[in-house]
Amino acid sequence: QSIHEIAMRLQKLVPEARVAVAHGQMPGKALEEIMVDFVNHRIDVLVCTTIIESGLDIPNANTIIITRADRLGLAGIYQLRGRVGRSRKQAYAYLLVPSLDGLSKDAKQRLRALMDYNELGGGFKLAMSDLQIRGGGNILGESQSGNIAAVGYDLYLDLLQRTVEDLKRRGIDGDQDHSIPDFEPEINLQVSALIRTSYILDTEQRYIAYRKIASITKQEQLADLREELNDRYGAIPQETENLLQIIELKMLMRPLCIIKLDQGPGSLAFSFLKETPVAPEQILLMVQNSKGTMRITPDNKLVVTTSTKSTDAIFSAARKILQLLQADDI
Repeated sequence: QSIHEIAMRLQKLVPEARVAVAHGQMPGKALEEIMVDFVNHRIDVLVCTTIIESGLDIPNANTIIITRADRLGLAGIYQLRGRVGRSRKQAYAYLLVPSLDGLSKDAKQRLRALMDYNELGGGFKLAMSDLQIRGGGNILGESQSGNIAAVGYDLYLDLLQRTVEDLKRRGIDGDQDHSIPDFEPEINLQVSALIRTSYILDTEQRYIAYRKIASITKQEQLADLREELNDRYGAIPQETENLLQIIELKMLMRPLCIIKLDQGPGSLAFSFLKETPVAPEQILLMVQNSKGTMRITPDNKLVVTTSTKSTDAIFSAARKILQLLQADDI
């Protein structure tokens, strides 16, 4: 709406410059003629809308001035900036905003990302910054339909991965391996297990840390993550260490098909799936050798008496029982 007014102001500022206007509502023929004149140096300054961001290669253009850059998305500004510097000539891109103090948080992040990632190969880093600033798009939103909308993106990918692994276990003949059912152990201990904001200040980094913890399946991964957290954020607080130890207990529970671990008043209770590889005789032998500290309940739970209330001692006791259950001889 104001494009012709801007063109007139520029013409008054620089009378000797040949100024033209281009926008998407112009007739195709007229727009084509203006662009050809610009390429052939018959126009010095082209005042235009973002129509030029799409696939125009003008090697001789070496300067672009983007007004109200705070209103444009990161990808859009990146495309506009790419219209200059397409030859050996030094190129310049000026991003104009009304006031730096009045910019929104997202606008500041977009402009900062453009300033930071201007080296060769910076496009990928910009794309990652754009994803962090704007989020993952409609695939995570309410407008999505189907299975993803029903269960959420992360859970959908997790279910998809589990299904693929299940199909691989079936083999060519279609027989499914029932040795270890797919389940997530539940642990209810009276401990605080979390990553406090005082330890990892940035929300996104804290979320990434939670994702890494949840994806751990091997002791080596757990050791690597402990080292990474200690290196990046300092000594691991007790609450975060508790979280890591809970993950370690889950790794020990899965192959034993122990679906649940509960902490009661002075006791730990282990609940087994019917598919557990632990023989009943093995559990009975453990109970007999425990000198009264273990018992089997009518609902087939193994209850272990604990006299300590210390967090570390609780984890140590639970880990010791799970290691005993893994042993071939008690």
